[in-house]
Amino acid sequence: MSDQVKKRKVKEIKVNLDKCIGCRACELACSGFHAKPKYSSINPERSRVRVVMDLLSDVYVPIRAGDYTQAECSGRNTYTINGKEYTQCSFCSVSCPARDLFREPDSGLPLKCDMCEDDPTLTEPMCVQVCRCGALTYAEWEEEVEKEVVKRGEMEMGLESLVTRFGIDKVAEALGQISKG
Repeated sequence: MSDQVKKRKVKEIKVNLDKCIGCRACELACSGFHAKPKYSSINPERSRVRVVMDLLSDVYVPIRAGDYTQAECSGRNTYTINGKEYTQCSFCSVSCPARDLFREPDSGLPLKCDMCEDDPTLTEPMCVQVCRCGALTYAEWEEEVEKEVVKRGEMEMGLESLVTRFGIDKVAEALGQISKG
């Protein structure tokens, strides 16, 4: 056993709702960054961040795409902000069967914020870089961990979603056809 303490890097995008003006620049920058090829198109449906808006009450909440879950939650809480009621789903970052938010519009595969990690690595995610009002800020630090956390990649999540939707036989058949092609 090693005496060295293992550390992992923690990355976080902090949201200050008092500063968000609802400009949606974060959505546009995210969708452009994740376009194939990069910056070739802008489609907010492909963005990993969405701004929930109530224009009459000036309430704007940027929400980043989180993990995919096969089951919808049982929580049906409502929140009242400035006299308007919002459902719990309005502020949820999870991609789930209950709604189409945070799904790739063409394939239906779930989207998840990847902090714009790419090669070369950005100093901070695109949404933070374009947020001129300072509502989104980036923080990074190290923390001690007992054991290594294994993250599922986009490919594993996508394949799991396809298997759930179409069945493993159809996915295997499609992969076989692709490998021949």
